[in-house]
Amino acid sequence: MKEGWARQQSARFLKAKTIDPRLRLVERLEEFTGLYPWQWTLAEGEAFIAHLRSGSTPIQMSTARSYEVTIGLFVEYLLDPRYGWGEVCAERFGEAPQEVFHEGNSVLHAVEYEGDPRRRPLTYDEVQALFDAADARPGRIRGQGRKGALTALRDAAVLKTIYAFGTRRTESSRVDLVDLRRNPKAPQFRGCGSMMVRFGKASKGAPPKRRTVLMVPEMDWAVDVLDEWVTEIRPHFSPGRHPALWVTERVGRLSPRSINEAFVTAREDAGLDEDFDLHCLRHSYITHLTEFGYPARFVQEQVGHSHASTTAIYMGVSNEYRNTLLEASMRNRLGNDWDVVS
Repeated sequence: MKEGWARQQSARFLKAKTIDPRLRLVERLEEFTGLYPWQWTLAEGEAFIAHLRSGSTPIQMSTARSYEVTIGLFVEYLLDPRYGWGEVCAERFGEAPQEVFHEGNSVLHAVEYEGDPRRRPLTYDEVQALFDAADARPGRIRGQGRKGALTALRDAAVLKTIYAFGTRRTESSRVDLVDLRRNPKAPQFRGCGSMMVRFGKASKGAPPKRRTVLMVPEMDWAVDVLDEWVTEIRPHFSPGRHPALWVTERVGRLSPRSINEAFVTAREDAGLDEDFDLHCLRHSYITHLTEFGYPARFVQEQVGHSHASTTAIYMGVSNEYRNTLLEASMRNRLGNDWDVVS
């Protein structure tokens, strides 16, 4: 059954990184119940989710839904008469597969976003505090006579670049030197006028999405950051012909996990809320571009979202920004009378 389901997914050009976790989840349910798939009932599915919700680290609602959907896809494959599993099981074991989850015992997709509400865009002051902490780390390491000053300089540059272009951690890891390009319409940004993202987040069964992220004037400080990294700091890693923009001490490509660790270190040094994660910089980028006055469609294209509603979810504009819009609206409506009202 598992081999057949894997072949079905492979025929749809789903990758192993999608198929393998799905198979492991099916095996987890099999181990939990101690039963074969043709013996599973609604009770087994409900008990499995209830078990995962208990304990010291209960799963989130979005994770529960993902598990229910995955198990449902496996059972749907078993119930498809074109594959004949129902007949085979009934003939051999006197039992046939049945639904494990349905609308009455699974998580309803009632809202667009179910992420942790404690995660939010960073304010301008919080972004500055994060970068100040990252900038201070190399000097502190040198003062202690320890190794790691070069990697700390790199980590500071990585975090600033992620914020300046609004990229995801995996996208950032896969950027090569050649992906930084001039923008003929903005020569003042030199060789950092745009960044080609060739490994954007893909839809299920689809290749990575590509997009070009333009440097915006409000982020032009990142030009000097990248110039210093490429011309002065990166050569000390002796990268040779390695194409990656961000390299390690062993001349490898900096991994998404290492980028995440760099953020956590800077966050702790800055004394910021532990609920912040690296993705908050992307939230901040979207929010701040909106506050800078860029059109929603431009922001959506910059971050590679297929739908404007997804971009809106990431947004968390400040009260100051909303009050500015309110004031502009009132002035348009009341004209000179606005000053009298205010």
